[in-house]
Amino acid sequence: MSWTARNMGLSAGVAVVAALAGFGAIYATVGGGDNARAQAQATSAAATAAPVELPRGAGSNPLSQGHMAAFVWKKEPEALPEVTFVDGSGAARTLADWKGRVVLLNLWATWCAPCRKEMPALERLQKELGSDRFEVVALSIDRGGADAAKKFLDQIKVEKLALYVDATARSSSALKAVGMPTTLLIDRQGRELGRLVGPAEWDSADAVRLIKAALSAP
Repeated sequence: MSWTARNMGLSAGVAVVAALAGFGAIYATVGGGDNARAQAQATSAAATAAPVELPRGAGSNPLSQGHMAAFVWKKEPEALPEVTFVDGSGAARTLADWKGRVVLLNLWATWCAPCRKEMPALERLQKELGSDRFEVVALSIDRGGADAAKKFLDQIKVEKLALYVDATARSSSALKAVGMPTTLLIDRQGRELGRLVGPAEWDSADAVRLIKAALSAP
């Protein structure tokens, strides 16, 4: 083989190696970018799913904002007294029945105009977040009993909120409710995390963010 032919063969071989190396570099760059994006997405997802630290005590915090500005957190989760009431079938219930779930306990009555006004928002909140992990427990303390509460709920076409009634209104004093409505956020251990006195837009983005924080807490 002539010197020219050998050089041509060598050049061709170098070209092939260079081409393969270039292809490998391009593949590594693309693959590295994909891997980096996947890793970043996994990190972001892990951060989103990570347990959150809930606020402690009264005052400004990232969750008591907007429609939830009047929500006051306890310094520490606080044990609640045992209160008894009945459900729509007349069966006796206590808050212990919800242990293992986050609960938004709303004390209301048909004679309370702000209570009546916020009930549709509580219905929408239950529709959006209600599950085996969370429930809105709307507890009527109306002395008219189940009939009065059910009549009102039927009028506004409530479908997602179950009927709970304490016609004695003892739960109101036991839970130290200073006005109507009063709404307590209760953790999975049955402890009060905080409360809001007065009506609120419970299906607002502020309220949903607050509830989801409680659901994500350790």
